[in-house]
Amino acid sequence: MGHDLVRLTGFDFVFFITDLFVPNLQPIRPVDAQDLAHKPMRYFDFMMAGFVTILLLSNVLGAGKVARVHLPLIGEWPFGAGILFFPLGYLLGDILTEVYGYARARRCVWAGFAALLFMAFMAWVVVALPPAPDWTGQAAYEQVFGQVPRIVFASLTAFWFGEFANSFVLARMKVWTRGEKLWTRTIGSTVVGQAVDSIVFYPLAFLGAAGWTPALVLKVLVTNWALKVGWEVLLTPVTYAVVGFLKRAEGVDVFDNHTDFSPFVTDI
Repeated sequence: MGHDLVRLTGFDFVFFITDLFVPNLQPIRPVDAQDLAHKPMRYFDFMMAGFVTILLLSNVLGAGKVARVHLPLIGEWPFGAGILFFPLGYLLGDILTEVYGYARARRCVWAGFAALLFMAFMAWVVVALPPAPDWTGQAAYEQVFGQVPRIVFASLTAFWFGEFANSFVLARMKVWTRGEKLWTRTIGSTVVGQAVDSIVFYPLAFLGAAGWTPALVLKVLVTNWALKVGWEVLLTPVTYAVVGFLKRAEGVDVFDNHTDFSPFVTDI
């Protein structure tokens, strides 16, 4: 117990607050991920539901809108509205891997991938259905939910590669750092995961498309990668708070010492 408190001093304030307001929190004990295989975890289902929900909503509500903000010394700056919420999926992916281990995070990635795939199929079917003669919303529906197959394919592929890269890097860094310095692995894994996501998505979605030169694709790729990583850095205190609470609630600190990191294994 003493070792855990020394190693997790970054969570001390979180522990104090959660002990005051949340009952039944437990001391943290380090465990190997394999020792928890098939054992129920108190909050895992809620985290998984949150991960999939944010993933779907950020793709439905944020992907198609270009917003604008006024920045001091820079002026008007356009950005894709989805960038505000899509990185939260990576943040939850970090939390899932940190608290529950790579195997359970892997299951969440597959659940998210399947949900995105079904969402794309459902949107295609609903938009393609012939509208009733007296219904006037078809044009709006096509604008909001109509999908370019190339972009859908790019989005699904980028999500799969990016999330698995993110979870793998975080899980391995946790073992290397012996569970210390959480911020190094949440930010480090996001740097890698978002880089993989961006490198896969933007060329697949836009390279060679009308109006998209290679230079523009590269500029958008780097800009959005930097913004997403910056958002993760700003949310580090939130990550610490949620991770601290969940570890105390579950009573374990999971290490992937003997985990099979193949993305195609679904067992936990």
